[in-house]
Formats: sequence, C-alpha cells, structure tokens
Amino acid sequence: MPNVCSQLLSGGTCENPSCTYRHNVSTCDICSLVFGSPNDYTAHIATKQHVAKARGESGTLLFCSPCQKHVSGTKNWAQHVAAARHKAEAKLKGLPADADPEEVESVPGRTLCSTCNIHIHNNDWERHQSAAKHLARQRFVSFRTALDEAERDKNGLSIVGDFDFGIVDGPAAKSGKTIRPTIKNLTPSSKISIVSMTLASDKGSKTQSPFSVVHDPNRTIGYNATYSFAVTLRQNHNGRAEDRLEILFEDLQLRKRFIIARILRVIVGNRSDHETLRPVAPYKPRKRTARQPETDVVEGIHPPSLKAVPYVVALPKALIPANLASALSTGSTKSIVDKIRSLFLPSVLDSDTYARHFKTLVWSEEFRMERDLEHYDIPNAKLTVQNYYHLLDVPGLAEKRPSVLVGDRILVQKSGGANPGHWFEGGVHFVRKEEVGLRFHGSFRASPADRFNVRFKLNRHPLRRQHLALNTVYSEDRVLFPLPLHVPTTSYPTQARARLGVFNPLIATNAPQLQAVVSIVKRPPGSVPFVIFGPPGTGKTVTMVEAIRQLLAADPHARILACAPSNSAADLIATRLMSLNTDELFRFYAPSRNREQVPLDLREYTYEKQAADYTYEKQNAEKRHFSVPPLARMKRFRVVVLTCVSASVVSGIGMPRGHYTHIFFDEAGQATEAESMIAIKTMADTKTNIVLSGDPKQLGPIIRSAVARELGLETSYIERLMQREIYDEKKGYGASVVKLVKNFRSHAAILKFPNERFYGGELQPCGDSSIINAYLNSPLLPNKAFPIVFHAIAGKDEREAASPSFFNRDEASQVKEYITKLRADRRFRITDNDIGVITPYHAQCLKIRNVLRAVADEVKVGSVEEFQGQERRVIIISAVRSSREFVEYDLRHTLGFVANPRRFNVAVTRAQALLIVVGDPDVLALDPLWRAFLNYVYLHGGWTGGDISWDPARPVDEAGGYDGAVRAQAEEDMNAFTRRMEELTIAGAEAEAEEDGANVDRPWQDVE
Repeated sequence: MPNVCSQLLSGGTCENPSCTYRHNVSTCDICSLVFGSPNDYTAHIATKQHVAKARGESGTLLFCSPCQKHVSGTKNWAQHVAAARHKAEAKLKGLPADADPEEVESVPGRTLCSTCNIHIHNNDWERHQSAAKHLARQRFVSFRTALDEAERDKNGLSIVGDFDFGIVDGPAAKSGKTIRPTIKNLTPSSKISIVSMTLASDKGSKTQSPFSVVHDPNRTIGYNATYSFAVTLRQNHNGRAEDRLEILFEDLQLRKRFIIARILRVIVGNRSDHETLRPVAPYKPRKRTARQPETDVVEGIHPPSLKAVPYVVALPKALIPANLASALSTGSTKSIVDKIRSLFLPSVLDSDTYARHFKTLVWSEEFRMERDLEHYDIPNAKLTVQNYYHLLDVPGLAEKRPSVLVGDRILVQKSGGANPGHWFEGGVHFVRKEEVGLRFHGSFRASPADRFNVRFKLNRHPLRRQHLALNTVYSEDRVLFPLPLHVPTTSYPTQARARLGVFNPLIATNAPQLQAVVSIVKRPPGSVPFVIFGPPGTGKTVTMVEAIRQLLAADPHARILACAPSNSAADLIATRLMSLNTDELFRFYAPSRNREQVPLDLREYTYEKQAADYTYEKQNAEKRHFSVPPLARMKRFRVVVLTCVSASVVSGIGMPRGHYTHIFFDEAGQATEAESMIAIKTMADTKTNIVLSGDPKQLGPIIRSAVARELGLETSYIERLMQREIYDEKKGYGASVVKLVKNFRSHAAILKFPNERFYGGELQPCGDSSIINAYLNSPLLPNKAFPIVFHAIAGKDEREAASPSFFNRDEASQVKEYITKLRADRRFRITDNDIGVITPYHAQCLKIRNVLRAVADEVKVGSVEEFQGQERRVIIISAVRSSREFVEYDLRHTLGFVANPRRFNVAVTRAQALLIVVGDPDVLALDPLWRAFLNYVYLHGGWTGGDISWDPARPVDEAGGYDGAVRAQAEEDMNAFTRRMEELTIAGAEAEAEEDGANVDRPWQDVE
C-alpha cells in the first residue's frame, strides 16, 4: 500500500518527524497484517482466510470429530461422548467413540461465538448477535440441544436397543427386517403410560418412510417391568434412510408427559462395497502454513529436450508485479476483484488497453496456480538413486495431481535442515506412472536414510508465451473488436453459387456445414474472424477439416496454422488431414511429449532431434525429442497442427508474420483468450483470416483463480466475439457465423432436454439408428422406449483425511451395479470402452475406479472437463452431493460443482444410446435446471429408485428459491420439535467448510 509509511507496513515504528506518509493504520494481530485504511481492515476481517485463522475455542471448548461439533466444557464432553447420538455418529463414520477432543488456543481481543464457532472482534460483537445468519444458527443449535436432550433416557425409563439397522442388502430390505427394542421402568412405585409412538416423517413429509413401528396403545409399564415393541424396515431400493422415532410417555402419578426420541438409520446396499469405500481416515481440513521463501536455490541440471527447439526469440520473464501480488494475497474474492478493477485494470477494454487487461488476468491466474501447487508439497520424501538420476515417488502423478512434465522444476530440501531457505532444484528428465527422474547439481547428496521436503514449482513457460504474445503491437480491431463496419456490405457467398466439389460426401447433404465451408473458402483476406458454432455432436471438426482441404485445393499459396487447446483435439485434426503427405502436413509436439503418447499413424508427420548430451542421456530410453525441422522446410508445410500454447514455436524459430494465410482454432471455447492470442498476435498480419470452431454454451477454459474468473479470464475468445452484434446467429449467418444444427451423436430423447434449454430447440437428431437406438427395450430402462434413467438414491457425501473433495459410497456402489449388469447382458453387448462415468468430484472418481477394478477396469471415469469433446455409447453420471444440512449451508455449499449449467450441458450430451444419472433428487431439485431435467425424466417414465418428493407436473420457477423453501420447512420441523421439548440451551454448531479446498476438484489444464 504505497501511501502508508513503509516502517509501519513492515511492523516497525516510524521515528522520522518529517515523514509525509500515512500513519493512521489498522492492524490485524491474528494475521500479522497492517492496513492503511479502516475500509481495508473491515474488508479483511470478513474474509474466509481471516476467519479461518480467527476460528478457535477458549480453553474449555472442545471439538468432536465424529459429530463435527463443539462441546462446551469437560463435564459436557463426558455427557456428549456417552450419548447414543455420538456413538451412532462415530459408528457411522468408522471412528472410535472415545476419541480425544481437539483443542485450540483462544484469541486475544476477540469473543468466541460458540453458536457460529468463530471469534468475533469485540467491537463487532453486538452487530454479530443481531445478524440473521447468527440467529438462524442459534435456532439450529437450540434444535440440536433439544434433540440431544430427547435422546437421553429420563424419569427412570431406559430404552435398550440398537436403532441403527446398519448395512442391509437389497433382498433383505425388500422382504423386511425388524428390530425389537425394550423399554424398562427402573423407578420404584411408578407407572408410565405409552401415549404414542410417531415418526417425524409422519408430520407432513411427502415421501413414504421405510420405517414403521408397531406397539400396544396405552400400554402401562410398572416398576421393574419391561415392554418390547417392533420397528420394521422395508425398502425396495438402495440408499440411506433416516427418521426420528418420538415416544410420548405420561407419568400417571405426576400426570406429566415427556418425550424420548431415537434416530432410526439404515444403509441399503452392498456391504462389501461400503466397507471397501469407507473413509481411510476422518476428514480434517488441511492446515495451510505459509511457505517459507526460497532464499538460496542451487540450480539443477535441465533435460536436453529444453534445447531441442532452436528458438531465436527470447521469452520475457514476465514476473508478477509486487504490488499486484500484494493485492491478490489478502481479502475476500469480492474485495480483491474490486481492488484489481480499480487499481490495475483499464477502465475501458479496447485495442490500446488490451494487453494490460489480459496480462493482469494471466498474472492473477498464475498467482492462484502457484498457491494451489502447495497442496501437493511432500514432507519426508525418499529419493532413490538410479544411474545419473534421483527418483521421486509422486502420489497422484498418474492422474496429473500434480501435473509434472519433462522440463519442470522440483525443489527438495533435507528434512529438519538448519537453513529453511536453502533448496536444491531438480530438473525433471523423465516422467513415469508413479515417479519422476530428477537431476541435481553435482554438490547434491542423498543417502538412503535421508528424507526430504519436496515442493513443486509452476512451469511458467506457457504463461510467458502468453505474455510474449500480449506484448506485441498487433492490435487490429477487425480481429479483437469487430464491428459491422468491418463486414463487407456485399452479400456473402452462398453454397448454391459456390458449387464446391466436397471431399467428405456427408458435407454435401448438410446445408449449414456446406455454408460454413463456402463462407470460409470464399471470404476475402483480412475479413473478420469466422465462427463455426457447433453444439454437441454436430460435426464442427469435420466442417473445419473440410474447409482446410478446400482452401488448399483452391489456393496453392494457402498456408494453414491449425490450433487446438489440447493434444487430443490437435491429434484429431491431424488424423483427419492424413490424406496430405508428409511434405504438406506437420504435427508439432512439445519436446516434453512422450513418444508413447503420440498416435502411431501420426509419427511420420512429426520431427525428432537426437539428444544433445550423451554423457547421461544414453542411459535413458528417451534419446530423441520432438522438435522442428530447419526453417526452410517449415516454410514449405501447407498445414501445421499444434496446441494453442505450442503455437509460439512458429514465431519463436523466426517464421515471418503473415506466412500463414489462415489460423484455425478447433474447440476454441476451451482456450483462454490469452492462449488464443499466442498464434494470432505473433503470426497474423492485415490479411490473415481467422476461423474459430466451438460452442460457448459448453465448458470454457479451466481457470483456477476465482478472481481471474470473476474478471473474465474464463470467457474464451470465441465466447466474447459471439457476444458482439455481428455474430448474431441469424443476422450474421454466412457472413460471420454459421450454427450447425444436425446432431449425429444422441438419441432424440437424450438430446431433447439440452436442445430446448441451451439451443432453442434447433438441433435435429440425425444419429445412426443402429447406434442411438441400441438400448431401447433394455431391461435397465423403466420405460423401454425412453433411453434415460434417473436413479434416485439418498446417499451421503463424505470426505476423508485432508482432502476436501467429496465422495458418495452409495452412488459409487450403484454405478458399479449398473456397469456389472451392462457387461453381463449378452443381448446388449458392450465393451468397457463404450461406457463412460462422469462425476464432478475427484474423490468420487477414485472411489468408483476402486470398485470397478475387478469388474470393468477399462471404463473411463473422469470429470466433466475430461469428457468434453468425447462421446460414449453409455454415459453414467454420479452427482455425489447428498447433504441434508439445509439449515446450516446455502445452496452453493449444498450443490457445489453440480449446480453449473455448462457442466450439466456437457455431462448430459456425451451419451449416444443410454444416459443413466445416479443422484439424490431432493438435493439436485434445489437447482431449477436440475429440477426441470428431473421432471422431464419422471414424466417420460425414466425414474427409478426412491420416490419423488414434489409435483413434477408443476412448472419450475426459474428464479429458484427451492433451497429457501426446504430450509424453511426444516426450520419449522426444528422449531416444532424444540417447542415440544420445552428446553433450550446453547451448544456448538457445525463449522463451515474452508474455501481453500475449492480448487481440489478443478482439473489442471494439460499444457506443454
């Protein structure tokens, strides 16, 4: 903060009487930070980072891990751990019921609100006490306290029996299972009458409880007498159920009534699966500790592949400016965004301010990426020596968590070393399934007994390439900010006048595809970018490839640079252009790319260079690296295919600007605008034409920083263009944009809902009937003519160890059951590769892969991002979220990643013949989009599993608010029960999840 005295900002005192800088600062003792204004301080104490540090307890407040709640005082702790509810929670989570409590230190100058479990600044105490969120939590705490009281035996009555049915397999649950608890009266000369036994679900619930209770009405129990009653479970589907049994008694002598309650629970499903998938350890949020800075790093030996490309243009360092890094490091997302907008971003985005705007966004993303890498730090790691290398095991490497490429840097430091700032850098020379090979400076030593702290450092080359492009002076408005004046007034060429002889005969019968090809081939040099708007399964890549082949045929001087955001998408382009010979087509791969990852058919279109250093490289199987041929030969290629980030290679080796007449981008919606500019701003001139193919209504680029997302980095170049006037799908048809409308992927029933919600109902189902109708009449379908299944299951979303990612054992087991049936059906034959499982949480991916290992090991299980651009005969979606804490948490916390329209669109449009969704309808229906989809499936007969709890024929309120209605109903139930108990005390409430784990389920972008 430049207007504040630097002495104060560094924690010292200013003794200079002539100092002109500000001294009226505010300090946060908890976070050891100084603020130059009260507003900054106020914004800071509202941030989750500050709250997380401030959160703690006084010396007498104890935290129970099984129940996830705080208990006040050791006396109450003893009562708490002896309570049936605590034992049930511990049993449910596989934890010891007698676990020691957790304690943390008190915070000076703050008052603990035991209701909200946060420390409040003394000055803010009165305001906090009247806040709506505090009052809502207070009501919840009252309910929990009343429930704890209700579950205690009282007035001499003892209720003996385990009301948790545990795990019951499907057939047993279907036929019915009964338990017989016993009530015993231990008070001499008393008589207790049973007035009623009721279930909480009987009070206004729209769904039928699987539990029922049978007892003798008005039964009187005398001293030392016992009475048994029956509770029966009967459920026809897998999943969890919970209900509250309330037994109303009357002491006939005192004429007083009282309630004793018990919680009924059951898990219906496969016991073996549930045991296999149980949490490996209780969930305890990872405590983030600030990294000590690296003050002394001994440079390692980098692999020769880094010199495989003969670059003549140096990359800029482009380090994050210190003042920007400072602004990004403190405050809530909103306060940081406001600060970045006011201090760093230009007020207007135009050609003159374009570079400054996007450089700031790229730096904001880099700041978060570096911070997210801290999640993968490894303490006490072992290094194994093999020839010239030190091998390091990296958990999660096979799943790119973290993503490590040849040429990356990894820092190591002896555990317990005297100098915490001293590190050795290891250059990554090879990457295997679970380990990497590092080379250090010759002074590095590691004995078998040594252990090391390991840090992963961000590979900044992709970011530096973006900065290099943004620094160029290229800033044509017709490319960056096209207006109607940039579009010729003459009519665009129509397919009828063009009379092209198509290479792909399917194009000839598809009017929008043919029009897109004609518009691209016939447009004059220097036109506005052309957009192929390709919704799911409409053949946008086929259209783009046809346009490239037509350009090459029409103009012998045409040169094409074809880019895609991923290697898989770039490989698809190159594969479809293999009719060209090896002197015309070149597929460039980054030198870090492993040869085994390259399709065999494409290897002849690549170029490799012998490793430069044989002193050690000959010991490694990788002796050659991908590179580029001499510049003269590069100029002769008519088509060069590469990733958006790797596109810097052509300018980097000295290829002249304007050499390529056309720059194509496939799957353009998945690249950031800055990544797209690597090719455009370094290679385009006044005549270069640009073509973008993609769908802005599907997922955009993977952005880790919430600040960068809020500032617009998640908006791709193609999406920003399509928000401009000239890209109106009807007004600009043929001149600047063509929307493809024939879907060749999915059955009409699968396509119908996303078509109407996202594409105005314009998509036409045109898939191969032998594929899209393959699962009609399958025994898996509730409606044999409707190839969508929604399997309603009430599970439980859980977390384990230090990972904040959610998983759901019930859904994982159900997914396995579906895949087992799919693979066993001899009438509807299918392979593992025909099935895809999509789930938004990484932990669920791991659990599902675990249970499928012995059933269908080759089935791909991944995130929505991993399936974009792909298709499978059968898609199964596991939604995971099944939180019932409606009162404590808001909709965003309850649904998480699931409540994202673009993720939904991608997930439900991957299936060709069969779509199965496994999820908790009561949670999913809180979101209007999901509720509408569930209504669609239910009304067409595709529903199975548990009952629906709302009227599916009632129109959906797109404004939402369903979470509020459910929360209000839950509060009413709580308040009614609390009133019945007539006893209110304050106890602890459950803590909110930390924000720091929000990125654990966001994949890392695969760039080279």
